[in-house]
Amino acid sequence: MRKPLLALAAIALTAPGMARDRSQIPEAVPAGKPESCISISRIRASHVHGDGVIDFEMSGKKVYRNTLPRNCPGLGFREAFAYETSLSQLCSTDIITVIESPPLSRGASCGLGQFQPVTLVKTP
Repeated sequence: MRKPLLALAAIALTAPGMARDRSQIPEAVPAGKPESCISISRIRASHVHGDGVIDFEMSGKKVYRNTLPRNCPGLGFREAFAYETSLSQLCSTDIITVIESPPLSRGASCGLGQFQPVTLVKTP
């Protein structure tokens, strides 16, 4: 029996509670067909945009946008989440859990959506 891998994604663009317009999701253009799974070992960073969108920055400069089927309470404020999987992939069938701190505790758990490869639009 394989032990589940526990991966913690706590990449914050700003510290929780700092002023930031969370309604601003970077503009992106689809760059291929949506995928059900992405390789965990290729994830270099995650960028949370509000309670419903996460961009996964991969090695090789590829970006996958995951739009959650439902908003995940607290995700946009905390900008930190964890997931467990027994595979080497993160899939649309997996659940993320918001990390609350301090103290370190679990917040809302929410399902992921499909992973849409995108090209982020650079703004001047």
